[in-house]
Amino acid sequence: MPKINRYVDIDTVERESKKDYIDRHSPFIHCEDSAKAGEMFSVTVKMGNEYSHPDDFDHYIANMSLFNGETLLARADFTPGTLGNIKAHATVTFNIIPTGSKLKLTAQAYCTKHGVWESTEKVVEVSE
Repeated sequence: MPKINRYVDIDTVERESKKDYIDRHSPFIHCEDSAKAGEMFSVTVKMGNEYSHPDDFDHYIANMSLFNGETLLARADFTPGTLGNIKAHATVTFNIIPTGSKLKLTAQAYCTKHGVWESTEKVVEVSE
């Protein structure tokens, strides 16, 4: 089983290089706090908040996945050069149809050099 790296609050990290490393490899979930059951709901996953990630032949974000609990909802795969071979924030918007009363969203991303990284959980209330 691969090691899962998780985001830590970079304000608590002292060295700038460590902040850069943690932030640029962490996926961040951006979406509304509530959704309606049966209606399209957009969830954007962005790599890095303050720092951008390389897009080199041997070091790039290969994929980003969105989970509801342990259920895979969606996945986007990338090839090197998708971002023009420059440092940037890989970003993808997944459109899902929520069911149940609550979504417990988590994103994972795979960096070809530094492994799997996971976001903090985002809870979304689902109403009828």
